[in-house]
Amino acid sequence: MSDQARQDGQLSGAVLLYTQPEPLNPEQHGKLGIRTSPTPYKFALTAHAVPLMVTEFGPAAMNYPIIFAGELLQPMAILSIRQNENLFVSPDGAFDADAYVPAYLRRFPFVFADDPDNERMIVCIDVAAEALTMGGDLPLFDGDQPTEFTKAAVEFCTNYESERRRTESFVKTLQELDLFELKEAFFTPQNPDGTPGEPVRLADYFAISETKLRALPLEKLGELRDNGALMQMYAQLVSLHGWDKLVARTIARDATPA
Repeated sequence: MSDQARQDGQLSGAVLLYTQPEPLNPEQHGKLGIRTSPTPYKFALTAHAVPLMVTEFGPAAMNYPIIFAGELLQPMAILSIRQNENLFVSPDGAFDADAYVPAYLRRFPFVFADDPDNERMIVCIDVAAEALTMGGDLPLFDGDQPTEFTKAAVEFCTNYESERRRTESFVKTLQELDLFELKEAFFTPQNPDGTPGEPVRLADYFAISETKLRALPLEKLGELRDNGALMQMYAQLVSLHGWDKLVARTIARDATPA
């Protein structure tokens, strides 16, 4: 998910939900600030899945199915069974108060990018973010110095980067132990007469195989338990019950008048 910073101050590549990220600096962004709002997640209205860090598996498993997707088997929290829909964000941008908000969304509009030589990380901000305005409630800079708000945002991104590397290591462990398997999520609708209808396939995805996990040697299971990985593995398995919750939310949303 990292981008390359170009010499013209822009970024190459694409980052999910970010439209126009730029390296943060006082010359270009000195008069900008974040407009505070109780409904700040409108930018995620069409995000049906977002990246998830391994340390988030526990709280996220209460609300979302957690799957592994793409060539890198990136952990993802599934927010809807339909494309371009987020069942946890209202049209005005309020996130469901009873649901866990993934860190990927909480860090917006800030993000880290690699420099051209991959020797350091560059703090960037999405200048197309609706919350970013001239003279916003939370200024980015005081003169040419970052404000406490910006420092806190940078620290959050720094911690996120550390968790990203930890997540990559977790996925590598799963691959080395051959614990992945391809799964399918189905929904069986009910016919008007109350009988079960034809099953509808919702998704094909990679997940941890409970059978393969149970078959690991006791010594390896003990090692995974001691380093915390086993707890996260079982959290991912438990999260798969969330497919039914997403179906229920979809039915409830469709039944609610606009």
